Amino acid sequence: MNYRHAFHAGNIGDVLKHAVLARILTYLKTKDTPFRVIDTHAGLGLYDLTKGDAQRTGEWKQGIARVLETPQPPKVAELLAPWLDVVREVNGGSGKLTLYPGSPLLARKLMRDQDRLTATELHPLDAAKLAELFAGDYHTKVIELDGWHAIKSFVPPKETRALVVVDPPFEEQNEFEHLASGLYKAWRRFGTGVYMAWYPIKDRKLVKRFYDAMSVSGIPRISVAEHFAGRPGADKPMAGSGLIMINAPWVLRSELQTLLPWLTETLQQGRGAEWKVFDLTGE
Repeated sequence: MNYRHAFHAGNIGDVLKHAVLARILTYLKTKDTPFRVIDTHAGLGLYDLTKGDAQRTGEWKQGIARVLETPQPPKVAELLAPWLDVVREVNGGSGKLTLYPGSPLLARKLMRDQDRLTATELHPLDAAKLAELFAGDYHTKVIELDGWHAIKSFVPPKETRALVVVDPPFEEQNEFEHLASGLYKAWRRFGTGVYMAWYPIKDRKLVKRFYDAMSVSGIPRISVAEHFAGRPGADKPMAGSGLIMINAPWVLRSELQTLLPWLTETLQQGRGAEWKVFDLTGE
């Protein structure tokens, strides 16, 4: 599966990823001490939904568009507000959806003056556009680099707290092996960091092998959130995705138990829509 960000901006995977990213950042801001966000596979940072790859696939219509169009219960609206406020901001507050913020721009919009962002991207054209997006922003450093090198090269950061966001394109068959290895190497260097990694769920056997590897890695406090808009299948378009997290904020589980039922109902595309939250390892 090729998951270049531009093809899938604002789709069901981005909804899960960015809603949770915003919740984690909101929690990190409850303490005054600065933190760093390290985005290993950053992409373009901002996507035009009316042009190019995003326009051709139109996947955002079944993702972010549905979220914005559907009435939200008060608690759900409160939890989604940090993310959706940024989406509305980049669209000029007009209510019209033409642009979608990727993970690095979302993180930057939610950071404070004392926080910093390191964003790496391997594809030269994407890295150049990302650097242009953040030109003159001394809070942000953009580097053209393979994300699998970045995940272990930039930890531990000089700040005592950090969130590492891993969102690989899944262009290669062994991407899950890279993910398991990368998370382990980063955790060995920076065990107190918060890690959040996204992945598509098409072949459950591949995902189970990934979970099994993480379960015996020796890393404590690994949790998982999964969301399916329909029944997944290796020969079908992506219907579901997951997040694996290390050292997730303790409040996140209860927040997900509020958010995911609503997102599942809102984004469902047929039979098999469901959500799960569970632990792979304990304390």
